[in-house]
Amino acid sequence: MDSSALDDPRRHSDDTWIVIPLYNEETVIGRVVDELRAHFEHVVCIDDGSTDASIAAAAAAGARIIRHPVNLGQGAALQTGFEYAVNQPGARYLVTFDADGQHRIEDAMLMLDLAKQEDVAIVFGSRFLDDRTNPGVLKRIVLKTAVWVTNKTTGLQLTDAHNGLRVIRTDAAAQIHLEQDRMAHASEIVLKLGRTKLPWREFPVEVLYTDYSKAKGQSLLNSVNILVDLLVR
Repeated sequence: MDSSALDDPRRHSDDTWIVIPLYNEETVIGRVVDELRAHFEHVVCIDDGSTDASIAAAAAAGARIIRHPVNLGQGAALQTGFEYAVNQPGARYLVTFDADGQHRIEDAMLMLDLAKQEDVAIVFGSRFLDDRTNPGVLKRIVLKTAVWVTNKTTGLQLTDAHNGLRVIRTDAAAQIHLEQDRMAHASEIVLKLGRTKLPWREFPVEVLYTDYSKAKGQSLLNSVNILVDLLVR
């Protein structure tokens, strides 16, 4: 990819699908989708049994919608998104992106640049490769423990195994079948992507812990859920 192409804000629009698991995010999902659509033609939200107006907000912003009639968990939503995206004409990459506004589109774009320039199949976002993200002391301890457990069980050596921002080439995604529906699906993704033996990289990203996500209590609770799921699966 030449330097002039790197200045094009829609350089990944045609061959990339953004996959967003969606559950009760009506107040933010419209903005998230709208901002993504400035860069990507293809955005699909897998609504996992939302009981609010999330579907209407996402659709109004231009996302395609796939519905789970009941809440099956984020792992199931991602699996549905993988199966949908890899079967779309022209799809070469997919990006997993959270619905709550914590991920930066700039990071996703740069991760796609890396995947294409170095011909790697998987790029994992990591909030621990630089100091832009401050998750807090307790959350950092929990996440670092989860990384240690994941690395021991998968054989990969990651610095952040539970970051929802990932770039996955469709030939890799086609080999994934997630069975963990709750938070442990993040470790399962690492394990199954590692088994593909396809080349991978990590890339430094910033996670934005917003007032919205903090108010919902997602930050620490999700981290604790990760550890519980890892230990009991």
